[in-house]
Amino acid sequence: MRDNRRGFLKKAGAIAAGSLALPYLSKASGLAEMFAAERPVGIQLFTVFEKMNNDPKATLEKIASIGYKEIETAFSTRGGYYGYKPKEFKKLAEDLGLKWRAHHALGAPFKMPPGRKMPTGSDGKPITIPTMMNLRDNYQQLVDDAAEAQLSFLVCASTPVGTMDEVKNSIEVFQKTGEASKKAGIEFAYHNHATEFDPVEGGKTAYELVLSQTDKDLVKMELDLAWATKAGKDPVALFKEHPGRFPLWHVKDIKKDLQTITEVGNGVVEFKRIFEAANVSGLKYFFVEYDLAPSFDTIQTCYTNLKKVIG
Repeated sequence: MRDNRRGFLKKAGAIAAGSLALPYLSKASGLAEMFAAERPVGIQLFTVFEKMNNDPKATLEKIASIGYKEIETAFSTRGGYYGYKPKEFKKLAEDLGLKWRAHHALGAPFKMPPGRKMPTGSDGKPITIPTMMNLRDNYQQLVDDAAEAQLSFLVCASTPVGTMDEVKNSIEVFQKTGEASKKAGIEFAYHNHATEFDPVEGGKTAYELVLSQTDKDLVKMELDLAWATKAGKDPVALFKEHPGRFPLWHVKDIKKDLQTITEVGNGVVEFKRIFEAANVSGLKYFFVEYDLAPSFDTIQTCYTNLKKVIG
């Protein structure tokens, strides 16, 4: 896998050296075919949140049987990494043919946003979330755990950005985490929702401020394609504005109402056009996500539809 990835990067780098200024490369360039051959499909495990809490091993077995090859972890009611220590979970995944590439951590202590309620489990009761580490208070421990698991990325899943003070505090946390990650031999990235594209004080958006006020070599971006689309942002335009800054994507789809998450390929996100811009973004890994998918059939549909796009 590593040899294949190095080969892809070498070939893509040769193409990109003379093409980053272009809007994106067309499929005729051969990028799409190269991408399909050497980029396995990953999944963000929040997609199967309850299933991972109930039976991590059986859930990973099912994910692998569908064809997913890479995973990105999220929080769990079991604590830790679905009840495992970093090396234990890495071994579990690899024994099933899965590569654990990235982990999501909160940027600050968890607080339910005003007006929203905790999602419920299959028993109809609200999900109970254990005390979780966060980057503001525990960034070094989270970096150390990610390094122990030999991950490629530690990712901020979400962070308060509703006010200028919150944005400034988050930027400070990102810089510190990025520096610590670099020292540990991993990379750090920030995952967006739609709210990051809302203006804060001064008319700038939180997303603009993070991009402009953090070191591009220390703080990368994991672009959620559905939330960016919901916010009226063109992923390809973002890639062109900040080439190489988006090594991670969440491959998520949203319906025409821009409110309802749906299976990849069944909504309005322009996946073919976006994937053709993979080299401009600096893409390394991508993860299918469907927030709290109702069944394995949902992630099977996502996988099948996505393979039609990338080959």
